[in-house]
Amino acid sequence: MNTTASAHVQEQLVRIPWQDIVLEGELALPQSTRGVVLFAHGSGSSRHSPRNHYVARMLQNSGFSTLRMDLLTRDEESVDVVTRQLRFDISLLAQRLIGSTDWLRRQDSTRLLPMGYFGASTGAAAALIASAERPDQIGAVVSRGGRPDLAGSALARVHAPSLLIVGGHDVDVIPLNQQALQQIAAAESRMEIVPSATHLFEEPGTLELVGQLAAGWFQRFLKQLNGNRTETI
Repeated sequence: MNTTASAHVQEQLVRIPWQDIVLEGELALPQSTRGVVLFAHGSGSSRHSPRNHYVARMLQNSGFSTLRMDLLTRDEESVDVVTRQLRFDISLLAQRLIGSTDWLRRQDSTRLLPMGYFGASTGAAAALIASAERPDQIGAVVSRGGRPDLAGSALARVHAPSLLIVGGHDVDVIPLNQQALQQIAAAESRMEIVPSATHLFEEPGTLELVGQLAAGWFQRFLKQLNGNRTETI
């Protein structure tokens, strides 16, 4: 585990064992943290996604730890560039996200923190499935430009408050989110449409709004059991 630290955030390169492979990730720990958010990246993306990196920084500034990990190994990513099959293996991605969740529960710095998921594109479906499999562990889910419909029947078992953020110009994805929202079991769930945003939220100010919405959602639903923040550094 390699570690770098800023004045307020400790950043660690981590290796997460899962079955017979190792997943790589970046764990960022603010000095006083109110919870940890795991990122599930979308199709063809990785932990180096500049959009998720931007949102992660906003969450860190709001007092949340973040874990951005690659759900595919480097060899798998090389194959997937050609076949494009693994990025749509939602069940596999969800199981690896669950494995990363369980790994965080074994780490001294994060084991007592409330946890949430932030999923993008197909990663949103993996996050919703994983939250259904770990209902006592995951306090909230946020989707950005996601495909929650790919979570299928698992949506009826999602009890974590779920926020589905969609671009106003992402016309193909809006109805898929609307349909998924009707199937999510959690009472505290809703869809937010960001005006003028396309699928990747590349328009000025749109990604910042995503970060604000996500931070507000996690602030609302990721609660410390003792009402206090945890010192990590």
